Amino acid sequence: MSENALIVYESMFGNTERIARAVRDGLRAYLPAETVPVNQAPDVVPADVRLLVVGGPTHAFSMSRLSTRQDAWKQGGLVTPVEVGIREWLAAMKQPAGDQVKRLQVTTFDTRIARVRRLPGSAARSAAKLLRRRGYQMLTTSESFFVNETTGPIRDVEIERAERWGAELGRLLTGSAKVA
Repeated sequence: MSENALIVYESMFGNTERIARAVRDGLRAYLPAETVPVNQAPDVVPADVRLLVVGGPTHAFSMSRLSTRQDAWKQGGLVTPVEVGIREWLAAMKQPAGDQVKRLQVTTFDTRIARVRRLPGSAARSAAKLLRRRGYQMLTTSESFFVNETTGPIRDVEIERAERWGAELGRLLTGSAKVA
């Protein structure tokens, strides 16, 4: 069975989606990787997925809630429906069959406003905590990427950093020292 990476993301204004795609691009040097918006994500991680990466925006020091997504909606320009975010998806996600939970590695990332980068709380850390509680093994610590303002833009340096992080995830997962 081939091994793949799946990046599930929540993106209000497109910034987190850009990070998810950059992580995917970095991972693709090591294994097939795909992105999927959270509102289209499967309720069970497919059996061929070896790495699950979950990302979303930090809202009020954690994963978004319906109320915070509705507040974002009022700002206009949303690229995703507000009904479901990574919080709801993770809560509804069914455990995979067999030993996939032991084999599956997970990691998380978030986007946050650059001027408040040192504040406590993070969507990535909250998602990682929930995944660990459900028995999943973390591949590495969570990562944060920074946007200039609530709606963006996200700087190119953050996109490049996300691609490098994706490549590092691929190296960690495969134990490879060189690009495949």
